[in-house]
Amino acid sequence: MDEVSRIEYLRQFLHEQNRNYYVLNSPVISDKQYDDLLHELSLLEAKHPELFDPNSPTERVGSDISLEFEQVRHERPMLSLGNTYSRDEVTAFYNRVISAVGRNVDISCELKFDGTSISLIYDNGKLVRAATRGDGIIGDDVTRNVRTIKSVPLQLVGNFPAHLEMRGEILMPHAGFEALNKQRIDIGEPPFANPRNAAAGSLKQRISSAVAQRPLDCMLYYVLTDDIDFVSHTQSLNEAKKWGFVISPGHKLCHSLTEIFDFIDHWDVERHNLPYDIDGIVLKVDELALQNALGLTAKSPRWATAYKFKAEQAHSRLLEVSYQVGRTGIITPVANMEPVPLAGTIVKRASLHNVDIIRGLDLHIGDSVIIEKGGEIIPKIVGVDIELRPSDAKPVAFPTHCPQCGSPLVREDGEAGFYCQNYTFCPPQIVGKLIHFVHRGAMDIDQIGEANVELLYQSGLVSNVADFYNLSVSDFERLPGYQQKSARKAYDGIVQSKSKPFDRVLFALGIRYVGNTVAKTLAQAFENIDNLANASIEQLVSQQDIGIKIATSVKSFFSKEENLQLINRLRLAGLNFALERKQNISDSLSGKQFVVSGVFADISRDALKELIEQHGGKISSSISSKTNFIVAGDNMGPAKLEKAQKLGVPIISFEQLKQLFNVN
Repeated sequence: MDEVSRIEYLRQFLHEQNRNYYVLNSPVISDKQYDDLLHELSLLEAKHPELFDPNSPTERVGSDISLEFEQVRHERPMLSLGNTYSRDEVTAFYNRVISAVGRNVDISCELKFDGTSISLIYDNGKLVRAATRGDGIIGDDVTRNVRTIKSVPLQLVGNFPAHLEMRGEILMPHAGFEALNKQRIDIGEPPFANPRNAAAGSLKQRISSAVAQRPLDCMLYYVLTDDIDFVSHTQSLNEAKKWGFVISPGHKLCHSLTEIFDFIDHWDVERHNLPYDIDGIVLKVDELALQNALGLTAKSPRWATAYKFKAEQAHSRLLEVSYQVGRTGIITPVANMEPVPLAGTIVKRASLHNVDIIRGLDLHIGDSVIIEKGGEIIPKIVGVDIELRPSDAKPVAFPTHCPQCGSPLVREDGEAGFYCQNYTFCPPQIVGKLIHFVHRGAMDIDQIGEANVELLYQSGLVSNVADFYNLSVSDFERLPGYQQKSARKAYDGIVQSKSKPFDRVLFALGIRYVGNTVAKTLAQAFENIDNLANASIEQLVSQQDIGIKIATSVKSFFSKEENLQLINRLRLAGLNFALERKQNISDSLSGKQFVVSGVFADISRDALKELIEQHGGKISSSISSKTNFIVAGDNMGPAKLEKAQKLGVPIISFEQLKQLFNVN
C-alpha cells in the first residue's frame, strides 16, 4: 500500500474508531493502538500537505454528541490531553516545559479517571448547566441527568465566585457497575464492557429518573473562573473543596522528575485498591501564569499531558469452558483456567460473552491464554499463544442444546448470543424469574433473598411468581433460616407487594428487554395490561424509546397462553394491572402536543412537563408536524430552533404558557 492509500485508509479507520469510542461507547482497539495510528497518520499528512483534509481525524477531537440532547457551546474549548506511555515520554514532556520556561517548575500530579468528561457551570453558587465534552467546542446538555448525581453539589457554600466552570469526570464505582450489569443480564440486555462505558451510557439516558437509579459518581479536577486570581492550580483545587466539590483524592504537588515517577509507581500498584477505575496519571504545570504562557495547540494544552498505565496481563491455561443459563435463557460461556495472580486478585474464570468471541480467538482446550484486566472489572481473554498449544488440543465447541434442560438453542437475527427457549421448564430460568420478581426495583418483597427463593423452589412451594401469593406464614417457618418473626415479615412483604404500581408489576413479570424505564413507558402509554396485551407491533413501536426488538418481545410474551394464565392468577391475587391516573387540574390543553426546551428560572423542566400534563396536554421529546407549541427557556438548542422555524411551530415562553391555562 502506497503512502497516499495508507492516508485514506487510516482516516477512514480512525473515523470508525472515534465513533465506536465516543458515540457507541464500544471501543474495539486500545488507546495506545489508536494513538499510534493517529501519530502515523499525522506524520504521513506532514509529508503530503497537498492531501490536506479539514475532516481528517488529526484535525478534530472525537465527538460523543447525541442528537437526542440539546447542544450547547462551551465557554472555553474542552481540549483532550496528549498521551504518553513511557518514562522517556514523561521525561521529554518535563524537559520541554523546563526549557520553555527557563527554570524549574512544580508539576501537579493527579489520578486520571476512566470515566466520561463533564463541564459544570455555576452562577451565584447554583448549578445552571452540565454538558458533555462533545467535540470539544459543542457538547450535549445533560443538566437534568447530572442533577441526579449525589456527589455533584447543586448549591455551593463559602466564598465562591459569581460565575464558575468546574471540569471533571463522571464515574461508576466497581460495586455499582457489577450490580448494574447483573440487572442488565437479568432482563436480557447486554452487559456494559467496563465502568467507563456504563458511566457514559448512563449519562445519556433520556429520562433523568432512570439516571437517578444508576450508581454514578463525580470527581472534579479543574477550576475556570475570571472572578478570582488564583496563583496555582493546587490553590484553586483547595478552594473548590471548600465550596463543596469532590476533588481527586490522589492529588500531589511534585517538585522534581523523581517525585513524579515515585507518584506514578505508587498509583500503578495502589490503583487496584480504589473503588473506581483510573487508567493513568495526569501531569499539569501548577503555576497558572506559566500555563497561560505555554498556551495550547489546536487539540491539547502544552502545559499538561497524561501518562497511561499499561493494561495488566497474565498467562494461564484454559482447562474447560462452562455455560451459564440466565433468567431470559441467554447462554454465557465462561472460561475456567488455572488460577493466576492479576491486578491484585487471583483469576481463574473469565467471561467469553458469546460464541463469536470463542471463534475469534480460535480457542482450544489446553491453550495458553493471555488474560487482561485493564479497564475491566471482569477479566477477559485477549489472545492465545498458538506456539504453546498442545498437539492434541481440541477446539472449544459451543453447545447446540441447553446445558441445563437439553432444549435446542436458538440465535435470533442480529443477536450475538444463543438462548434456550424453554423458559417454562428450564430450572435456571425459573429460579432467575422468581429472584427477579422479588428483587428491589420490582416487587421488593422483604425477607426473601436469592438463597430463600432457591429454597422455596427446591421445596416445591414455588414454581412460578404467582405461587408467592399462595404462601402462608407456616410455609416459611418450615424452611431453614426462618424464625417466627422473619416468617411473618416475609409473608407481610408479599401482602404489601400487592400495592406496587402497574409499571413495577410489569417490570417484575420479566419480559425480555423490558427494564424499569421501558415498563414505565408502556404503562403510561397503554394504561392497563389488557390494552398492552392487545397492542399491535405498530402501536408498540410508535411509543417513545420502543423499538422493534422490544415490541416483538412484548408481543411474543402475550401470545403465550401460559403467560396469560399467570397474569390472571396475579390479577386474582390482587396485583395492580392498571395505571392510577392523577386527576387533571383542567382540560384546557387537551389535544395539544408540547415540546419543552431550554432552562427555566422558576421551574424545572420535569415540573413544567408535569404541569402541562395536569392541564391535559401531551409531551413529546422531538419536534414534528404534530407539535402545537414549543415552550422555550434560556439556551434552547439551535437544532430545535431551526426545526421549529422550518415547520412553523409557535415558540412560547413559560409566562405565555401560563396564560393558556390561567395559572398565576
